[in-house]
Amino acid sequence: MSSFSLQSLQDAAGPVSRETFDRLVAFEAMFQKWNRSINLVAQSTAGDVWQRHILDSAQLARIEPNATHWVDIGSGGGFPGLVMAFLLADRSGASIDLVESNRKKASFLQTVIGQFSLPARVVARRIEDSHAIVSTPQIVTARALASLSVLLDLSAPWLTSGARGLFHKGRDYRAEVQESVNRWAFDLVEHPSVTDPHGVILELSELRPV
Repeated sequence: MSSFSLQSLQDAAGPVSRETFDRLVAFEAMFQKWNRSINLVAQSTAGDVWQRHILDSAQLARIEPNATHWVDIGSGGGFPGLVMAFLLADRSGASIDLVESNRKKASFLQTVIGQFSLPARVVARRIEDSHAIVSTPQIVTARALASLSVLLDLSAPWLTSGARGLFHKGRDYRAEVQESVNRWAFDLVEHPSVTDPHGVILELSELRPV
């Protein structure tokens, strides 16, 4: 079976339409063209964008199948934010804000949103300056951005107001969690990654300072 299959996407994300799959395949081709000029992801992972980045991002839809108001901080090349925008197009009234201060990357994000008419908005500002613009999200996401303690500091205005965090983390996540509890208390659920045997998605809620 080709890695570019509807089944692989559904295994990661849950129920997904054929149209959404076709749009993500088209996005992957567009991403490869842009990546050759502005380095959206490391070249070491560019050969398997579908598995390493798209499916890895898409698994958030299975973890949270109902939320409609999302924000992705440090969106970079669009993982997981753009992928979630494709998947959220199937949810009535859903949208996602993509916070990215890098001008070239923000331009890429905006181009993809426009070409595919995605339910997303680019917030081309530093994360610290975006809290007043992105109000009351239900879910905050971040991938390959910073340590957990830094992520909690950056997203605290949302997470202390009722939002939940879904953060991709690798094999050293336990050390990051331990470091974070020195400053923050929170409820934590660990979701094993469906694409990385050493990875997890950390679901954090009820954030409060200690």
